[in-house]
Amino acid sequence: MRIGHVIGKITMHTQEESLRGARWLMVNPVDTDQLNSCLDTQPSLTAQPSLVVYDNIGAGEGDIIGFVEGAEATAPFDNPTPIDAISLAIFDTIKYVAPTH
Repeated sequence: MRIGHVIGKITMHTQEESLRGARWLMVNPVDTDQLNSCLDTQPSLTAQPSLVVYDNIGAGEGDIIGFVEGAEATAPFDNPTPIDAISLAIFDTIKYVAPTH
């Protein structure tokens, strides 16, 4: 699971029938140095590419979410669904301690 900041919503005029009613979010992944502060202070955009994430949990702009990509993103669906990323959690707290080497 990756962690990202919802920076916008996407509205589609035309989309694949199996995606009808879906909600889409624009998400910028959060860097590890932003993890402990991203819920208190809006994180700046990172150098990581932003991506489109399917949302069925009610996340919105400004939320910090957990999302998965690839084959794991399609796991919640009974039928083949053409998505690359899906939101799985809206975080209330994050406490990160960097590993020591």
